[in-house]
Amino acid sequence: MFVRTAYKCRAYPDQVQASVLNRTFGCVRVVWNRTLAWRHQRYHAEKAGTSFTQANAYLTAMKTGTGLAWLNEVSSVPLQQAIRHQQAAYTAFFAKRARHPRFKSRNGRQSAEYTRSGFRYRNGRLHLAKMDAPLAFTWSWPDVDPASIDPSTVTVSRDPCGRWYVSFAVDVPDPEQLLATGRVVGVDLGVKDFAVTSGGQRIANPRHLERRARNLARYQRRMARCQRGSANRAKAKAKVARAHRKVRAARTDFLHKTSTRLVRDHDVIVLEDLAVKNMVRNRKLAKAISDCGWGTFRVMIEYKAARYGRRVITADRWYPSSKTCSACGHLLATLSLDTRHWTCPSCGTRHDRDHNAAKNILAAGLAVAGGNPGHACGADVRHSGSSRVQSAVKQEPQGVSPGIPVLQGGE
Repeated sequence: MFVRTAYKCRAYPDQVQASVLNRTFGCVRVVWNRTLAWRHQRYHAEKAGTSFTQANAYLTAMKTGTGLAWLNEVSSVPLQQAIRHQQAAYTAFFAKRARHPRFKSRNGRQSAEYTRSGFRYRNGRLHLAKMDAPLAFTWSWPDVDPASIDPSTVTVSRDPCGRWYVSFAVDVPDPEQLLATGRVVGVDLGVKDFAVTSGGQRIANPRHLERRARNLARYQRRMARCQRGSANRAKAKAKVARAHRKVRAARTDFLHKTSTRLVRDHDVIVLEDLAVKNMVRNRKLAKAISDCGWGTFRVMIEYKAARYGRRVITADRWYPSSKTCSACGHLLATLSLDTRHWTCPSCGTRHDRDHNAAKNILAAGLAVAGGNPGHACGADVRHSGSSRVQSAVKQEPQGVSPGIPVLQGGE
């Protein structure tokens, strides 16, 4: 069995190659935007969808027209790939897996994808179409010989701060499965601490954006004072982009190290199904929640667990893990967000809010481990006469057991 992976490296094009790539980025952007606008116009005028064949024919019409004849000056492969990616984006949109495709801006990240007909890779040297010299790049994996890989696609990109990258998509054999550790863990994600495990481990929130907020604000003020279209504004804008890149790189590094450690040390990982998209609507917490990167963290854990033979269980998002006593199952009627410790009125156990939630999340995950690993028993089921998604834990028998919330005393 093989899995698709990618090796992303820093690229160093010379002046001529940078000119060719910048021209290619512009053509890809024009093809994407014009095809997207044509799809909109066609749908509103004819109420008809657009297939890949029709979109590809529209690309041919654009290239043969007099106004856009300069599209023929670059390789046709990235232009065709732009049409293919747009079709995939619409497929994901209609399947409700992604939002509607948007127009591309010249100010954001630029990229162009080449298939095998648009590049040649031999002995660790990459030759792209419309270029005479090989593209220089730095290989960052000492345990992998760059001459041994056989990439199926190559993607060249440029960040807003001016850094160039090249990504090689390669099919590699499945990695060896990790040895069983016999340990399971429940993870409660938060803002004060990034994560608290059921074993009591606290992973501090590094707050990458907050630590660089002052420098970032200073760069943004300098950019705001510059005249639009000037060279000084372009330089100031690059500094803002570099500051954001440093924040993004530090956050990604932290999430990778944390997720890898959890996957290596545990056979089963139970996470809470957080609705991050809804949580960032809170204006007071939106910036802090976005800086945590909970969604990216969950994606990393899921694909690493699938790769190395671990199991990830998702607890129901309506499960009241924080206000349920992990010792006796007593469920508090209310628990304010600023209450970090509380004492169970039923058994008298003193709880740390986050540690208690992590233990309850683990208990809920283990309770459904023999069923669907993605949901708790009966979770995400809409019952007749109610539009609210009912929690799985509220459908359990009313006996008291650790980790299962039960209303006590007629509450």
